[in-house]
Amino acid sequence: MTTTTPKLNITNRMVLGIAVPMTIAFLTVPLLGLVDTAIVGQFGDAALIGGLAVGVIIFDIVFTTFNFLRTGTTGFIAQALGRGDEREQQAWFWRAIITAAMIGVPVLPLSPFIRELGLYWISPESGVRDAATTYMAIRFLGAPFSLINYAILGTLLGQNRAMASLGVQSVVNGLNIALSVLLGLVLEWNIVGVAWGTVIAEATVALGSFIWLWRGFDQSQKPTWKEVLDRSSLLKMLNVNRDIMIRSFALLIAFSLFARLGANMGTVTLAANAILLNFFFVSSYFLDGLAAASEQLAGRAIGVGSRSALWQAIKKSCGFGFALSFFAAVLLLIFGDQLIDLMTTAEDVRIIAKTYLPWAALTPLAGVLAFQMDGVFIGATWSADMRNMMLLSLAVFAFLCYTMPAIWGNHGLWLALNAWLFLRGVSLLFVLPKRVAEI
Repeated sequence: MTTTTPKLNITNRMVLGIAVPMTIAFLTVPLLGLVDTAIVGQFGDAALIGGLAVGVIIFDIVFTTFNFLRTGTTGFIAQALGRGDEREQQAWFWRAIITAAMIGVPVLPLSPFIRELGLYWISPESGVRDAATTYMAIRFLGAPFSLINYAILGTLLGQNRAMASLGVQSVVNGLNIALSVLLGLVLEWNIVGVAWGTVIAEATVALGSFIWLWRGFDQSQKPTWKEVLDRSSLLKMLNVNRDIMIRSFALLIAFSLFARLGANMGTVTLAANAILLNFFFVSSYFLDGLAAASEQLAGRAIGVGSRSALWQAIKKSCGFGFALSFFAAVLLLIFGDQLIDLMTTAEDVRIIAKTYLPWAALTPLAGVLAFQMDGVFIGATWSADMRNMMLLSLAVFAFLCYTMPAIWGNHGLWLALNAWLFLRGVSLLFVLPKRVAEI
């Protein structure tokens, strides 16, 4: 049942009300990566650091590909919220949960094949390969829970419940960090403890938050299974999720290509790039909070059918985004050397990482527009444009990856990464006016 559609006026307070808690929530993810790398780094073995990096990249190739369970859910539920349709919000939640289970369970028996394919693609040295194999054999056991958490977070963000999203994300990653320190460092299980800490944390939070969210729904607006499985809605979800999946897969191809070319330069360079990429991920999660605000507010603006509200959301979120990206770049330049020293005791890795630190500091400035445009296009469910511009950007990135390193080595590889981030944003910005005019 659809109620009267409310008017929408986007304010700075609305943007920050979503962006601040979501930034904190998203920052716990790379913080987890930093802690895991630091735990493994204390053993002074570059192969372990590289193995963790390779294992995480391969795992993310699979699971970030299915990130549509969060992003797509956010867009659909935000639009239903804009229309004031509680029943449809619940229907999209159940569609996301069902999809998560249907994907997550079959991944378990396929995980050995996925693991070997990923290792073949990246082609790490033998020590790195052994560490990555150990990590992934455990980590894939949590596949269904990882995907259910995506659906839950997408639901909460789409409903404009940023503080609840912060709570769920903080619990899962806080518990993950605590367990990884206990199992990996205190009990000295090393990379095995890090992997088990992640699996246990994700399973615990997925089950707990699902029950909590389900019990909090307005049962008077509960949709029937016929409504949940409505053919036109499922086809719409399929089309949008397909495009977001292609976009996400292209994103991970880019990072895996970066890792592969870094691995070809030796284990020490691979480990150094892994540490610097964690810095990029930290800065990117500053921007992801504002991108999440763009997703939710753009979706609501589309639901209301307000072109002016959409432009307000775009301008305000981008303004904050550029300010934050500059701040993140300055912090990395000032404190990067000290962070590298904390991340590893291997002196050869420290030297290489500090050499390429300025490139890592540039990434938030190069990528800020890409993050904000992604948020807008996800919330508006303009998924075909996202897919097309990402594929275009990936083609340019691949060309640069196979030309620039031949001239400038690892400097050329980082140049290609920054160019790719910049092109992603500019290409979507070029398409944006036409899409807004169609509202």
